[in-house]
Amino acid sequence: MGDVPPDGVTQLLEAWRAGDDHAIDEVMSRVYGELHRLAARYLHRERAGHTFEAHDLIHEAFLRLVDQRQVDWRNRSHFFAIAAQSMRRVLVDHARRRNASRRGGEVRHLVPADDAELAVKIDTDLLALDEALTELAAADEPLARVVELRYFGGFDHDEIAELLGVSNPTVRRRWRLAKAWLYRRLSANGIPADGS
Repeated sequence: MGDVPPDGVTQLLEAWRAGDDHAIDEVMSRVYGELHRLAARYLHRERAGHTFEAHDLIHEAFLRLVDQRQVDWRNRSHFFAIAAQSMRRVLVDHARRRNASRRGGEVRHLVPADDAELAVKIDTDLLALDEALTELAAADEPLARVVELRYFGGFDHDEIAELLGVSNPTVRRRWRLAKAWLYRRLSANGIPADGS
């Protein structure tokens, strides 16, 4: 999982959970590089001119993580899995706000005229993916976790296997099943699914 030493992060998370507010600053300094790589991998797939930079996504997700003081942090990998969930929520909320602003909301975003249609499609697709992923989680949580970690977290198969405590072939099997399920669900709504 990158070049961040695993020792100490879990202990710092537990210290923070116990009330040491300085521990979360130390966690952030130790994991920032890996979080930045995750955010950059995801944002690379977004439309050109996206209003989020990797550091913006990290900080928004981290603010949400700080609100989760009651989480029983199992290990450093657990932290990254929850960080991926937070990034997903930040991006989905951002897409919802963008769609609301197009319907007369107060928030205004600058999108070049020739990219406006593309921006609407990506935001709509992201919201549809989030809705489908929520449905998948209700039907089969392990499949949904793989999608969340792969698509929103940017993790590869080996990293997901480590995070979930399963084998690489299990992750690959779950990824194939989840992609097939999402493809059927999104295609039924007229949204092409990404086959990556």
